[in-house]
Amino acid sequence: MKIHSARICYPLFMLAFVCVFVTKNTQRAYGQENREQPNILLILADDMGYGDLGCMGSKHLQTPHLDRLAQSGVLCTQAYVASAVCSPSRAGLITGRDPRRFGYEGNLNQTSSHYATRPELLGLPPGEHTLGDHLRDAGYQTAIIGKWHLGTGELFHPLQRGFDYFCGMLGGGHGYFPNPKNNKLERNGEPLSEFSSPYLTDFFTDEALNWITKNSESQQNLKPWFLYLSYNAPHGPRQAKPEDEALFSSIQDPKRRTYAAMVYAMDQGIGRVLELLEETQELDNTLICFFSDNGGATNNGSWNGPLSGVKGCLKEGGIRVPMIWSWPSVIPKQPQQAGVVSSLDLLPTFAAAAQCNPLPLTMPRSHEDANNRKKIVQKYGSYDGVNLLPLLRGTAVPERRTLFWRLQGQAAILDGNEKLIHLSHRPAEMFLPATDIAEAENQMQTDPTRAAELYQMLGNWQSLLPTVPLWGSSPFWSSQSAQHYDQWIPSAEPE
Repeated sequence: MKIHSARICYPLFMLAFVCVFVTKNTQRAYGQENREQPNILLILADDMGYGDLGCMGSKHLQTPHLDRLAQSGVLCTQAYVASAVCSPSRAGLITGRDPRRFGYEGNLNQTSSHYATRPELLGLPPGEHTLGDHLRDAGYQTAIIGKWHLGTGELFHPLQRGFDYFCGMLGGGHGYFPNPKNNKLERNGEPLSEFSSPYLTDFFTDEALNWITKNSESQQNLKPWFLYLSYNAPHGPRQAKPEDEALFSSIQDPKRRTYAAMVYAMDQGIGRVLELLEETQELDNTLICFFSDNGGATNNGSWNGPLSGVKGCLKEGGIRVPMIWSWPSVIPKQPQQAGVVSSLDLLPTFAAAAQCNPLPLTMPRSHEDANNRKKIVQKYGSYDGVNLLPLLRGTAVPERRTLFWRLQGQAAILDGNEKLIHLSHRPAEMFLPATDIAEAENQMQTDPTRAAELYQMLGNWQSLLPTVPLWGSSPFWSSQSAQHYDQWIPSAEPE
């Protein structure tokens, strides 16, 4: 009888022990104390200028929270995005692959369907894996809040592309004071008619806070989370809250004044997110990355600081951005990092942090040149970025990088210290952007041998791309890019 009782008591004891163990670990998980995989927070600005942060030299804008984030981790001052315009830039960062490799070259806008393509091609190809796919496969809860701009059809919807939750707009732009009865916003496929805040930037911040809170409280089997917080600020239209704009009354240029208020609202929202992570003790084990999808635009009041060029142009002002990394428990505070990094590095860096391998690339696809796809994968590999964690931790030195771009009659290569730009409307030019940040000195005649080498490398890369892009762009954009190439030179910050 005693033996029988012991047999009954032992399972009950073990059950009680397991319950206590699970409860303790659930409580710890809320504070991220024992979780090996970090939460991952990707924050994207839209058309923000290179100089438009306090930590990047702005004297008139107020970005205290982003400045503090930079001080807590690493500010990369020579970071590049995959394209000088929004949609292909986002296709690159979300796949970890040069978007030209799968035909994603021009911007995706209302006129794209007018240029010799099929509607089912107007978006991120279904064969491409996203950050959501990779991280969800690794056990993460995934969400995108804000701007998608990778296709509006069912095949391209975020919920079909690795994300468990979506709130925002599928297209590339939206007014900042949405009409409840007439807007292009949705939540998980359902149109929105009510908003927690009347200003869109604040609404996206509210959604981010709600999703993080619900995900943490519900525990979701103790899963870590990945949030892609994709603000459309400070992209046009130029619309700010009056109370925010009043803070910048000293700025004389009305366009710049509104822009400053829009950046301020975004920074305040980011501050609210960081405050929540501190309150829930999740900040130390959250890997955060912030940057803009491309350089400052011509029409939104942005400032590219010491750079030449602008959005749509392959000079530095179109493709070079400040990039902030923070992971307090892993990445030590350090001075600015001047090595070359890329938005294509997000995938291998996030995968390394999550301790997972990226999903294998599927190929070929019927709508693409299969032979070229195979060749370019063989030559350059499936993915185009590198794991930045050793560099960010200070245990490695910057690597020599080779990056490519092609857009609207322009093509460019950065290889080591030299960058060559091949233009449709003028002879090729070569610059040294690491030391000549303004790209003021053309090196073509100074080192013609090196220029010829870069020209050959660029040509070899282009020969391996798909035969044609998935869709064309209006000739208007090529003409505009050619004009902007010389018009936008370094200038003092607008006042």
